[in-house]
Amino acid sequence: MGYICQVCLFSFIMINQRNWCLFVCTFLFATVNAQQITCSPADKKAVENKIMEIDGLLENDFGKTIVAIGKTFMGTPYVAKTLEIGDTETLVINLQGLDCTTYVENILAFSLMLEKGKAGFDNFTETLENIRYKDGQLAGYASRLHYFSEWIANNQKKGLLKDITAEIGGTEITKNIDFMSTHRNLYPFLSDDENFKMIQASENNLNDQPICIVPQNQIKVNEHLIQTGDIIALTTSIAGLDITHTGIATREKDGRIHLLHASTGSMEVEVSELPLVDYLKKIKSNTGIMVARPSS
Repeated sequence: MGYICQVCLFSFIMINQRNWCLFVCTFLFATVNAQQITCSPADKKAVENKIMEIDGLLENDFGKTIVAIGKTFMGTPYVAKTLEIGDTETLVINLQGLDCTTYVENILAFSLMLEKGKAGFDNFTETLENIRYKDGQLAGYASRLHYFSEWIANNQKKGLLKDITAEIGGTEITKNIDFMSTHRNLYPFLSDDENFKMIQASENNLNDQPICIVPQNQIKVNEHLIQTGDIIALTTSIAGLDITHTGIATREKDGRIHLLHASTGSMEVEVSELPLVDYLKKIKSNTGIMVARPSS
C-alpha cells in the first residue's frame, strides 16, 4: 500500500522514482489513543486545512461525496513508500505525497468524517487508523492491511464498505498470495523474523479463501452496475500478488466510468483520460477488477 507494499511496489520498481524523502523529511512524533503517529507539522496543518476545504461537499449520495473530496486532491504528487518510516510501525500521516492506496484511505477517511459530522485532527487519525489496520487497531507492522484484497475484506467486516464484485459479474478464483514473503529483501520491516512470520501467517489466511474478480473481458457489459465512489482494485497475473493498483470510480461527462487515482503514469492524482475498460486494456498483467462500495 502506501509503503513498500504489493499494491504499488511493482510499479515503483518499474519507474525512476523521484526523491520521495523531500515529502517526509521532517516528522513530529506524538501519541494519540496510546498509538504513535508520524506526522510533519506541514501535514498536520494540511489535514486541518482539508477538513475546512471539504466543508460543504457533502452530497445525499455518499459515492458522490467521495468523488467530490477525491477531486480536491487532483495534482497531488504520486509518491511511493511513504509509510516505511523508522524502525517501528507508526500511523503515518502524509497528504503531500500519496500512492494509490494511501490516496484511497485518506479520501475514505475524510468522506466518513464529513458524513458523520466529525472534524479535527484527532478524529482524522482515529478514522484513518481504523481503515488502515486489521480490525482497526495498529499493533505492529503485520497489523497493517498490506494485501488489498484483505484490506477490502477487513473493512467490510468493520462495516465501512461492501465487496460487490460477485454482484456485478464476478467469479471466484484461487491464487497463491505470497509476494511479500517471497520478496523479503524488498520490505525493510521483514528483516525482523517476528514480522516475517506474522506476514507469512497473514498470507496463509488469505490463501485459505478464494477471491472474486470481474474478468477484464466482462467489465464492459457490467460497467453500468459500477457507481461513482466505488473503490476499484486492479487484479493481476503477477505471481504472488492479488492487486497492483487501486482508485475510485467516477462517471464522467461521457457517461463512462473512469478511474480517479494516484497515477504512476502522470505521477499525480488524476482522472484517467480513458474509460476504465480501455485503461485496463493497456496494462498487460491486468486480469480484471474487484469492486467495493463504501458505506456511510
